[in-house]
Amino acid sequence: MKFSIATLVGAVAALAACTQAAPLEKRVSGVPGFDISRYQSNVDFNQAKANGARFVIIKATEGTTVKSSAFSSQYTGATNAGLIRGAYHFARPDSSGGAAQANFFLNNGGGWSSDGRTLPGMLDLESSSGVATCYGLSRSQLVSWISDFGETYRSSTGRYPMIYTNSGWWNQCVASSAFASNYPLVVASYSSSPKIPTGFSTYSFWQYADSGTYPGDQDTWNGNLDNLQKFASG
Repeated sequence: MKFSIATLVGAVAALAACTQAAPLEKRVSGVPGFDISRYQSNVDFNQAKANGARFVIIKATEGTTVKSSAFSSQYTGATNAGLIRGAYHFARPDSSGGAAQANFFLNNGGGWSSDGRTLPGMLDLESSSGVATCYGLSRSQLVSWISDFGETYRSSTGRYPMIYTNSGWWNQCVASSAFASNYPLVVASYSSSPKIPTGFSTYSFWQYADSGTYPGDQDTWNGNLDNLQKFASG
């Protein structure tokens, strides 16, 4: 088959355009998974597992008044698909105490059991739209708030919750080294490697993108599947 120069040039240009329109997804090591909230509707958990996901973290609560309308169905779907799963609580230190929010979380899906399939609950600490920087609290006040949440959670489950945060927010609002070491870190860092916040020596999970193969945010466990199952078991 004969091609003209113009045809070849056009084909090359079309290929280049397709390549630009569909950039390669970031490749990271570890065990893949994702995190979701009610904004991700009709999640196909079986397909996510078929595509390689092995865990999912699902929003359950916020403050002491908000319960995710999708949590129950999402958690059941993840369980039925055979995924390791866990729940998270979006912190609102400006609205009520840490202990009160931990109890609200525990009473609405945030508990933990040593079945090898349930992750400890995750406390989501980040900026919130329309709320004062650092929720209007000092570093010492935030450390106290997080400690109240964590100790309340631990007294009920026997484990400290995971902390989800990013280095920008944490280093500005908390920046506590001795305090952080008790909590497994879920770090949000959309860079080539995770930026670890002050006080944490390593991370357990890395949220590396807000879209990709799976619904919601794209995560990876810092280890292998056997390590992840042991972590879930406690």
